[in-house]
Amino acid sequence: MSATQPPSKSKRLRPLLILGGAVLVIFALSMLSNTPEDRPQQDMAPLVRVVPATPSPYRFTVRANGSVSPRTESELISQVEGEITEMSPALVAGGFFAEGDLLARIDSADYRVDREAARAQVARAESEHRRAKKELDRQGRLADRSVSSESRIDDAENNYRIAEASLREAQARLERAERDLARTEIRAPYRGRVRSEQVDVGQFVSRGNPIATIYAVDFAEIRLPIPDRELAFLDIPLVPDATREQSEAAYYGARVRLNAEFAGAHHEWEGRLVRSEAELDARSRMIYLVARVPDPFGLETPRTAPLAIGLFVEAEIEGQAIPEAFLLPRDALRPGEQVYVVDKEGQIDFRDIELLRTERDQIVVAGGLKPGERVCTSALDAAIDGMHVRVADPLGQSTTEGLAETRELPGATAGEPAEAIQ
Repeated sequence: MSATQPPSKSKRLRPLLILGGAVLVIFALSMLSNTPEDRPQQDMAPLVRVVPATPSPYRFTVRANGSVSPRTESELISQVEGEITEMSPALVAGGFFAEGDLLARIDSADYRVDREAARAQVARAESEHRRAKKELDRQGRLADRSVSSESRIDDAENNYRIAEASLREAQARLERAERDLARTEIRAPYRGRVRSEQVDVGQFVSRGNPIATIYAVDFAEIRLPIPDRELAFLDIPLVPDATREQSEAAYYGARVRLNAEFAGAHHEWEGRLVRSEAELDARSRMIYLVARVPDPFGLETPRTAPLAIGLFVEAEIEGQAIPEAFLLPRDALRPGEQVYVVDKEGQIDFRDIELLRTERDQIVVAGGLKPGERVCTSALDAAIDGMHVRVADPLGQSTTEGLAETRELPGATAGEPAEAIQ
């Protein structure tokens, strides 16, 4: 039986070489790898923007739109008939005229003849009236001496009454003839401007024919429709005061600032609220207020641009003034007329407020806040009362002061980052 041969030396060293190579590979990998840095646990509370609640005096403004219209507009109508013999240069569309200016003249020859005939009739009637009066006086004296009969006295009284009536009739005809003659001159009833004219020289017009359409230039008016709820912010009487003086000057109310684009530039005019119209529109639930602007064309006071009739303007009506209110961005308003107040510890407090008005970009708050409190303006979808938040400073950075406690990480030394705990 043969003896077993011992393993060779190379076979005994092979496992040791493999083990040594594995150790070298592990050591090389450990030297090439980067040690992960220890990072502090970040505060995951939402980052929000806040605004301070600062009370200040405030005056409400009600906005509306409307078109400019004349205060007084008239259609000149011919009251006599005849041929147009003369027209004023101002009697054209857009022409200005003063009160009493002659705008057009109708041929007056026939009316002068009628006036002379009426004058002659009056003279004849006056003569007859004087003769009848003398006869009545004579018969009265004869009757005192018992010379005149009663029938003669009755005839004298009857003739006097007839003469008196004839005189009044003749005087009335003369008055009408003079009035018709005066109506051949068509004069301006007020200072104004011509909107349109319908006649020309040589044209025959009949009684009742339109001559021109004119309007006054002393004032312009703008009808401003506003919702009836907006009346609460205006200082106008809801019920007429019977004891109040009814003159227009006494009724002038709130100031109205008008804005419009005209001739390629932006212009402003200022007027006054003078009245509200009688009815509330049943369909739109709007009530119409009327603002008035004096001297719209700048004939007496220089203006940068005229307030042209028909111009569409935007109006800002000055409303009531309150001594103290909080003005906040509209983003601060939450459902149920609430806001989120961030306290010193960084917790959200659901606060009920007294909301006066919601405007386009802001809200007006009368109560429910204290001066200096921080009101959240960021959108928070799942906010709960008492939730912690981080407040962004005006530079866009955030602060966690008072929002979280801190503790050292296990194994951390002084100066190493700390972990924020909500």
